[in-house]
Amino acid sequence: MKICVIGDGAWGTALAINAVQNKHEVVLWGAFPEYLEQMQNTGENSKFLPGVKLPGEIEFEKDISSALSGSDIIICATPTQFLRSVLKKMAGSIPENAVIVNVAKGIELNTWLRIGEIMEEELGKINYVDLSGPSHAEEVARGVPTAVTAAGENMEHAKKVQQALMNDRFRVYTSNDVIGLELGGAVKNVFAIAAGIIDGMKLGDNPKAALMARGIAEMGRLGEALGGKRNTFSGLSGIGDLIVTCCSGHSRNRHVGEELGKGKKLNEILKEMGMVVAEGVPTAKGIRVLAQKKGVEIPIIDEIYSVLYEDRPAKDAIISLMTRSAKTED
Repeated sequence: MKICVIGDGAWGTALAINAVQNKHEVVLWGAFPEYLEQMQNTGENSKFLPGVKLPGEIEFEKDISSALSGSDIIICATPTQFLRSVLKKMAGSIPENAVIVNVAKGIELNTWLRIGEIMEEELGKINYVDLSGPSHAEEVARGVPTAVTAAGENMEHAKKVQQALMNDRFRVYTSNDVIGLELGGAVKNVFAIAAGIIDGMKLGDNPKAALMARGIAEMGRLGEALGGKRNTFSGLSGIGDLIVTCCSGHSRNRHVGEELGKGKKLNEILKEMGMVVAEGVPTAKGIRVLAQKKGVEIPIIDEIYSVLYEDRPAKDAIISLMTRSAKTED
């Protein structure tokens, strides 16, 4: 098959490498032509995947229409807050039967839409699949065994993605719960910020374990209210992604939290990160709005929001959570 990857960040590049290993024709497009040229000349994505050799079979294409032409599968690896502008460039150039796979995770600011909803607004009815799970690009690019889930309302589309990307290092399950998969991938980034705060404050293992367990309960409660299936949040895109993002040194969201826990200000942290995106920061706003609309209680996310946007000391946020009224666990 021809697989077009839209987005030359770490995740897009890692999936391009995986697709080449499965003997597909792979074309990679990025928003900055000069950087694409650099990647082609050096055989490395030095900004996002330093030290990983890129297969010579990857074709780098500066024109998005040419990149999309004839594609069987289009992988969109564009950060959520930039996705809409890229979709506008793609409109009119997408082959009729192509399956479009989203691999970003987040909620769009101001509209508070999931990625599938953004795509439908910009592209109309498409063959849409969401791919999510515990899958740091740095490890996928190096062939570390990884498992993810592909979800589509049409299971044939999900199975097509499964067959195209699966190999002995990259296992793909299928699901029809697109909403649950999208929400799990988005919300876990918010909890990862809290995990980083715990690490930055050097509070130990107990609070992080409590955060992840209660985070899954909060995620499932909210996800079900928004149309997802409860058991999806106990799977790879829920608890699986939550564990890896809360514990890994690769996690950009955990890094933001860790720096907050050390006493740095958010704007300072984000400035230092440059073009590396921590989706949990804007997603905290979106998830809070969606929860309020549905009347769902999300105490952990509320406290993370207050630390990010109301300059609340992390210590006070933790005390607030610990001193809430007594409840049963279920």
